[in-house]
Amino acid sequence: MEATKILLEEKEMPTSWYNILPDLPKPLDPPLNPMTKKPIGPEDLAPLFPMGLIMQEVSQERFIEIPEEVQEIYKTYRPTPLIRAKRLEKHLGTPARIYYKYEGVSPAGSHKPNTAIAQAYFNKQEGVTRLTTETGAGQWGSALAMACRLMGIELTVYMVKASYEQKPYRRIMMETWGAEVIPSPSPRTKVGQKILAETPENPGSLGIAISEAVEDAVGRDDTKYSLGSVLNHVLLHQTVIGLEVQKQFEKAGDYPDVIFGCVGGGSSFGGIGLPYVKEKLEGKDIRLVAVEPKACPTLTRGKYAYDFGDTAGMAPIVKMYTLGHTFVPAPIHAGGLRYHGDSPIICSLYDQGIIEAVAYNQNPVFEAAVSFAQTEGIIVAPETAHAVKAGIDEAIKCRESGEAQTILINLTGHGNFDMAAYDAYHQGKLEDFEYPEEKIEEALTHLPKVG
Repeated sequence: MEATKILLEEKEMPTSWYNILPDLPKPLDPPLNPMTKKPIGPEDLAPLFPMGLIMQEVSQERFIEIPEEVQEIYKTYRPTPLIRAKRLEKHLGTPARIYYKYEGVSPAGSHKPNTAIAQAYFNKQEGVTRLTTETGAGQWGSALAMACRLMGIELTVYMVKASYEQKPYRRIMMETWGAEVIPSPSPRTKVGQKILAETPENPGSLGIAISEAVEDAVGRDDTKYSLGSVLNHVLLHQTVIGLEVQKQFEKAGDYPDVIFGCVGGGSSFGGIGLPYVKEKLEGKDIRLVAVEPKACPTLTRGKYAYDFGDTAGMAPIVKMYTLGHTFVPAPIHAGGLRYHGDSPIICSLYDQGIIEAVAYNQNPVFEAAVSFAQTEGIIVAPETAHAVKAGIDEAIKCRESGEAQTILINLTGHGNFDMAAYDAYHQGKLEDFEYPEEKIEEALTHLPKVG
């Protein structure tokens, strides 16, 4: 019988991260200083990040060694399993072979510790004693809270208010690991005060929370800022996922025809996809599909342009697909996908046609998630459910065509703290929301003028 779980031993775990920058067909457009609009150097980023991470952000080394202390903490949950979704295949009546890489086995319940542990380590190495960050659904905040506790670093998390109210157990997780959690927008910062004065009931956004975390960090000498997605070094750290998968498929004697990963900022999709992008560029016939919500359709409806990474215009300006940094998405339950932009790496690959993108409303996404739970047993996070939906749709296409494709889904987190979202779905209270074109066009009028 074919194996259901394809496992690696600890000794088979990757000892280096894969850096795609030297393999990109086109170099990325340089990030710009938000004040001068000129290309930034390491000194511009030094108030926000430790030099170890800044160097990774621009490195042209194809493989970057994972520090031993980081590897040792990884081993508490890595390597993660690659699982054949046999019951889902049978339920769908598809000839496709469906696999999922399950990152929900980490202590924080998602893939986010892969970079949280690394970022906390490099900050600790340079004497940083406090970090600030933002979080949407709380997966990133909880992962960094755990990592900071393990490294002996204080943490303040600005949590998007809509998610703060929807997901109290994520907040409690962060507080259990010792983090301070603040609903954003908040009166703690000048950015938050200004937004609350204009719109007291503002549900918040990742862009606003980033602005608050950045303002907090630059205002103190003992503090740096930490970001859970988008940046090059974040995607670098997440490639442990794809590097493990490559070894697991070798063991299984199979190879993916198509890979699906949800995309909000890019860490989930990039983590599993970038090692395979390298293989695609080398001639392998493989599709890589980023899946996003129609309520925040960055790749599928955004504009490829320079924009601020945050709402207040304090973070660097980067070339990306964007809905405009003033964009405030609807409070859908996939809080981790509610970001106006995307990783410059992912955006460049999409612009060149190397990867694809698709968007879904949240009701069909939850329908797919329930089917997955009822066949495979895992209740997935709303973010991950987007990739599940796309994988199921592909499997149904295979049923109709008779094609026996190999489908790979990056299952980046469990939804055990998202029961309110599932309850709303079961009660028929979830609203599908497609962002109006005129709202996107209005937000895009605020793009910074560069060049």
